[in-house]
Amino acid sequence: MRILDVLIGFEYSAEVRDAFALLGHNAWSCDLLPSEKPGNHYQGNIRDILYGKHWDIGIFFPPCTRLCNSGVRWLRERDLWKEMKEGAKLFKEMLDAPIDKVAIENPIPHKYALAIIGRKYDQIIQPWQFGHGETKATCLWLKNLPLLQPTDIVNGREQKVHLMSPGTNRGHERARTYGGVAKAMANQWSKYIIRNTGDLT
Repeated sequence: MRILDVLIGFEYSAEVRDAFALLGHNAWSCDLLPSEKPGNHYQGNIRDILYGKHWDIGIFFPPCTRLCNSGVRWLRERDLWKEMKEGAKLFKEMLDAPIDKVAIENPIPHKYALAIIGRKYDQIIQPWQFGHGETKATCLWLKNLPLLQPTDIVNGREQKVHLMSPGTNRGHERARTYGGVAKAMANQWSKYIIRNTGDLT
């Protein structure tokens, strides 16, 4: 089976990286923070490895603080427009990256971010569709990739992330990718890419 070169941008948890690696792919995570688990990880600016190297797929989790609809009120109250514009431009740069297959994950965005990004998301997924009994609406922008299909519907659901206690690690935990979602991304999208290059065994 063909081995894919996979770039996971803005990931320190290694959840998605390791899901691809378990399938035998050459997966790399990248973040300004060190990886929480041993493995292929570039600690630094995503642009350092995004350009000048071939990647079969790029999956990105850019910072969402100034882009998500839940925090739109602070843009005017705290005059955070510049930060918002910089965040949205980074998001669009990842969407327009020179990679044929791209997926970007973020919470539901506000209209100001969407105006810069240039288009709406393709799909909204929930953790309870992938084996986790929790609710957390998450948007996916997809370039040349199919919609992610649910793998394990859970009936008991709660807003665990929303109810997290304040603390220094709250942002880290809220941003963490669910294992079931990471596994679905790796399984479904790697098979799709390999199948469409005529090398599925």
